[in-house]
Amino acid sequence: MQINGINGAQPVNPTNQVESAKATQAASITNPTDQVDISTEAELNSQTVELVNQLEIQDLPEIRTDRVAQIREALEAGTYETQEKLDIAIDRLLDEIG
Repeated sequence: MQINGINGAQPVNPTNQVESAKATQAASITNPTDQVDISTEAELNSQTVELVNQLEIQDLPEIRTDRVAQIREALEAGTYETQEKLDIAIDRLLDEIG
């Protein structure tokens, strides 16, 4: 088998000054940064939403810790879920939906 037309290895070309100048120039250019400017109206809207959320939290009814403890005990004992209570809960749910 004879292979023709393959040239020998070519010598490595020395680096040019132009290439190193381009690299230096590219390194000196800073990447642009993102910036967000929020309008006064948007800031006021954000503050309004925060105030409304705080007022809604204040308007929530107080948690009845004694009732929560009583229900927890009934759940643990397995006596909380009776058919009568489930029927009442379903009726209330249907009243809210319908």
